Amino acid sequence: MTIRRLSLGLCLLIAWTTVSTLGFASERRMTPVVRAIQRVKNSAVNIHSEKTTYGDSLFSSGKGRKVNGMGTGVVVDERGYIVTNHHVVKGVDSLRCVLYDGSTYMAQVVSFDSNKDLAIIKINASRPLPVMPLGTSSDLMLGETVLAVGNAYGYEHSVTAGIVSSLSRDVEVNEKQSYQNLIQTDASINPSNSGGPLINLDGEVIGINVAIRAGAQRIGFAIPIDDARKTIAQLMSIEQLNSTWHGAITEDIKSPKIKELKVSSILPNSPAKIAGLNRGDVILKAGDVNVTDTVDWERGLLGHRAGERVPVRVKRDEKELDLEIVLSSSNGRVATPIAQSVVTPVAAQPESSIARTWTLLGMNLAQLNKSNSTLQNSRYRGGMRITGIRPGSPAEKNGLKEGDVLVGLHIWETVNEENVSYVLDHPDFGKFAPLKFYILRGKDTLYGHLRVLAQRD
Repeated sequence: MTIRRLSLGLCLLIAWTTVSTLGFASERRMTPVVRAIQRVKNSAVNIHSEKTTYGDSLFSSGKGRKVNGMGTGVVVDERGYIVTNHHVVKGVDSLRCVLYDGSTYMAQVVSFDSNKDLAIIKINASRPLPVMPLGTSSDLMLGETVLAVGNAYGYEHSVTAGIVSSLSRDVEVNEKQSYQNLIQTDASINPSNSGGPLINLDGEVIGINVAIRAGAQRIGFAIPIDDARKTIAQLMSIEQLNSTWHGAITEDIKSPKIKELKVSSILPNSPAKIAGLNRGDVILKAGDVNVTDTVDWERGLLGHRAGERVPVRVKRDEKELDLEIVLSSSNGRVATPIAQSVVTPVAAQPESSIARTWTLLGMNLAQLNKSNSTLQNSRYRGGMRITGIRPGSPAEKNGLKEGDVLVGLHIWETVNEENVSYVLDHPDFGKFAPLKFYILRGKDTLYGHLRVLAQRD
């Protein structure tokens, strides 16, 4: 009897020791990499597509053949909005998304920007989806650990690790697609990782994976999230998806210690103006969404119809204020510029200038002077750098890109904002259509014609 009791005691001791050892091992293995992946894994989406391709030969059957494609996406709103690369969804017949738990949903493309190679797709999920937190790329360090999550070669939710190899890389993929200011990493970004997240050890998206160097190993690239954020906000704007508008022009303030959204300007007679929003306000909440950037701001207003009251909380002079914004229909007007700057706030342009250039041409402009390297050794006295392009605008449709320098409209030079305003306010403006433009792109002077809208604010 005594021996049996002793044996039972030994068994309990061994079992307790084993459990304790396993618990210690699990704690030891919970590295920063593991914690980061656990934070984002449920917000990464595997994308499967099908498209029909047709042969170029005169003797082809004309029936076409089905081609399967793959990519990755990031959940940016709990209602099923997902960001990915435009080249992942371009021309597809169908899209199927697989979440981390294995659930599958059909998706549709709701908006895209081909120049920025970003698109928003949507699934009708049976539950609210976890949103992947967006970080900042402004403070990235060479050698910093980064992680890529994606649908590598069809192996869903694959994780690779590496470092930031370089910053501000310009990459030309082909004659039709080039990228500026990319993050270079040696984390393996395999085919089908396109559109997926590059994250830091805090489990925040710091880039959208976009390209690999063909024939090279461990050379991949990602769009910095501070660049992508502006495009995502435009693609998810209530003007783009809901046909409503607010009229608040905002700027993202991003640093290691500060993540907030500040109002830089309010358009006259806009819902934001009527609601009492002021320049300098920090937007804290819109609807049910806590706001830290432009994407949150648009998400908070998304889904509300014209005439609906949406609660908005702002911080003004260190005090929190609760306001209500009544959204208006955007029919008959064109989209508001979403953001003017990221990381470092800049002085806002005059409201009328912002509104006219954005509404009529679809671009934001910043003045350059002759000492700028782009203008040196050219015959132009100055120009206006294009800092933003509105999707679907005359500027986008005519191939203008961020970084181009506008040096002329119609028969006049565009050295400054006054020159641009002179053209747009000209009494014969309607007779200029289509409006001829001249730009500098690298060392080349290019020209084209903008079919501008007849309406002017």
